[in-house]
Amino acid sequence: MKLLILSFYYPPDLSAGSFRTDALVKALEPYARHGLSVEVITTQPNRYADLATAAEAFEDHGWLKIRRISLPTHQSGMKDQAKAFIAYAKGVRKHTASGEWNMVFATSSRLMTAALGAHVSRRIKVPLYLDIRDLFTDTMKDVLRGSVLRHLLPFFRLLERRSFRRAARINVVSAGFVDYIRDIAPDQRCQVFTNGIDPNFLSRDFSKPAPDTETGPDTGLPVILYAGNIGEGQGLHKILPDAAAQLAGRAIIRVIGSGGRASQLKDALGQAGSGAVEMHPPVPRVALMEEYRNADILFLHLNDHPAFLKVLPSKIFEYAATGKPVLAGVDGHAADFLRREVPNTAVFAPCDADAMVAAAVCLLDQSEAPHRRAFCEKYTRTTIMAEMAADILATVPQGRELVQTDPLIGQTP
Repeated sequence: MKLLILSFYYPPDLSAGSFRTDALVKALEPYARHGLSVEVITTQPNRYADLATAAEAFEDHGWLKIRRISLPTHQSGMKDQAKAFIAYAKGVRKHTASGEWNMVFATSSRLMTAALGAHVSRRIKVPLYLDIRDLFTDTMKDVLRGSVLRHLLPFFRLLERRSFRRAARINVVSAGFVDYIRDIAPDQRCQVFTNGIDPNFLSRDFSKPAPDTETGPDTGLPVILYAGNIGEGQGLHKILPDAAAQLAGRAIIRVIGSGGRASQLKDALGQAGSGAVEMHPPVPRVALMEEYRNADILFLHLNDHPAFLKVLPSKIFEYAATGKPVLAGVDGHAADFLRREVPNTAVFAPCDADAMVAAAVCLLDQSEAPHRRAFCEKYTRTTIMAEMAADILATVPQGRELVQTDPLIGQTP
């Protein structure tokens, strides 16, 4: 059984797609002793221009081969992202001309990796398994409203329909995506394997340490931490300036990340005259976990676009795993999930600064959060991805033989 994996991001890159694909590869490894071989075609690390990391262009681990395609230097703008993906697509086409695999797996937040997976599977005449982490066309419908680029939407819808209908099976990371997928591909069978919590989060103590005078003065103010992308989808520029002005003297808002709206956020914060926000560039994941430890509240926010009513942000899982209070400006499926699954979470309407401040004050006044042991056990990523790995392999006859040969692989003790 030979499996081709297409993932635009892969370690050491930092992104939800990178962490997810890495966990999937680890879950597939036990099948290697029964004849599974995997090739991952990805990119050189490029998630954040200000956090460059070197990686080998080609790695050969016997059962696993990793091929990284070089991209032109780019930022987070749509034009630069398009150029980067074109370079990736050209590299994938070059390296898949031989067609030596039994199946193609493509994980996709932006639609184009899914479309590329559909193209490769059609070209080499093998089944396709799609892992859909975002509804790109649905999101772009909101993001491009009023832009001349909205005229590209019919093209994206065509790609989306062809890609979804080409797949032998589709997985979605949010149950909120299922109806959307079935409207486009009515006969498609949808699985729901969500994102999850990585093992290094489960074994770490996130209790906030006592102040260390050697590292600088203690402000005495609690820290509300946002860590992640700063783009249109997160909408931080719409809420943080007003919210930070109201929280000045009561809390520090620390933002760690980068993205297409980072400059706009900085400008808006400067105009608001707020000194309550600290902005820092992206950091490696080990350093990020230490930032989680030093925080009092972890902050999550999505813009108020209708498409985001369906999503389930991956950040929820690692935030919840820390045991810290979660401040979440989300609606729809994500809001329902947090209220149902994650104790000590304050959910407020996206882009409502007054509601954010009220929710933050409520969390600051609460006592220590209850342990989220049940949540962590339910959403351990190793368990989720082991089940997904078996589902991927079971899509084709060669893979079903592997799963049947050793049915204990993927089962939790």
